[in-house]
Amino acid sequence: MSSSAGQNAMQMGLTAVVSAFVLVGAGLGSHSPANAQDAPRQFAVKNGESIDLGTVYYVSNCRSIMIGLPDIEVLEGPKNVALSIREEPVLPRRQGCAAKVNGGTLVLAAKDVTEPAEAKLTYRVNYKTKDGPRQISHTIIVSLFPD
Repeated sequence: MSSSAGQNAMQMGLTAVVSAFVLVGAGLGSHSPANAQDAPRQFAVKNGESIDLGTVYYVSNCRSIMIGLPDIEVLEGPKNVALSIREEPVLPRRQGCAAKVNGGTLVLAAKDVTEPAEAKLTYRVNYKTKDGPRQISHTIIVSLFPD
């Protein structure tokens, strides 16, 4: 195999790996390489509310390779918010898939908010896949408001 053909094969393989997973949705955007000037998305939530942040899935060739639901780990954030995943079939739009796959919706819930506050929330999604463990992290800004 020529070095040019080998480079093309390697680039094609790398592209397949890079596009194998995604977490998208309202405000979460794509997972293209981060730009240092990209600002975190902002969300506003009132005490007792839950809001959908986006969909969670891991696909290869428009087929889910997740084993069960991923775990959500809050690395930094206010104590009165919680993240969870509502399990449901989701459509991997970024990959141009026509059918829904196993996955879920990332949900942020606020509780015990007594005064307005704004905080940075950094979390990590830990996937178990047929190709081994994978993870991705995000940072958002959350504005909290009492009832």
